[in-house]
Amino acid sequence: MAGSLRWIGHSTVLMELDGIRLLTDPLLRERIVMLRRSEPLDPGNLEDLDAVLISHIHYDHLDLGSLRRLENAKIIVLPRGAGALLHRRLPASVHELDAGEEIEIGSVTVRAVPAEHGSSRLFGKKTEALGYVVTGTRKVYFLGDTDLFPALAGIAPDADVALIPIWGWGPSLGAGHLDPRKAAEALALVRPRIAVPIHWGTYYPVTARRSTRDFLRAPVGEFEKAAAELAPAVDIRVLPVGGTLEL
Repeated sequence: MAGSLRWIGHSTVLMELDGIRLLTDPLLRERIVMLRRSEPLDPGNLEDLDAVLISHIHYDHLDLGSLRRLENAKIIVLPRGAGALLHRRLPASVHELDAGEEIEIGSVTVRAVPAEHGSSRLFGKKTEALGYVVTGTRKVYFLGDTDLFPALAGIAPDADVALIPIWGWGPSLGAGHLDPRKAAEALALVRPRIAVPIHWGTYYPVTARRSTRDFLRAPVGEFEKAAAELAPAVDIRVLPVGGTLEL
């Protein structure tokens, strides 16, 4: 009994594994702050989620408007210290984790793991950033947002799938992100069986002219090329927004 992965866009992935339904970093709006969605939003069936996994508290990863759409979610897992942002706003049970801690959700184990990425909001709220390793009959590593760091090599040995960020939402990247080549270098460390690129091609700044939006499509081709060079044993599966990978 395995399941599937459905990329809804940006860092939002519906993970169904051994009968458990998990959603990562839900961003389910056509527009958020200064960002506009470039692809149609089709979240599909997000009823009866067993858990929502939040990697960090940046507005495009912890979006209160999107979380309110998931009123039937049973559990929200997020970095320690971030729970106050949800206080009395959602009926779900909130579980805060530090890197290295685990939670059992039905038949799967969710382990919080380190990520190298700043995580803050306005008015000074800060937490650490996390990735998550979900283990059942398959092992899926959701990297969250992260920079390249050597310890990636030991975080998820024998991972079946890595959900790996390869860009951002603008024509340039700030600190703490993987670009296409660094994402391929990360794959060479993680060595999953399959890699699915995420965090690309979905949102763009409202100020970006149509003629300058190459950053929406270019990164994935660059990533495939770099991965073929640096991590040739990894099977790269590029999903369209809304696309599904059967496990």
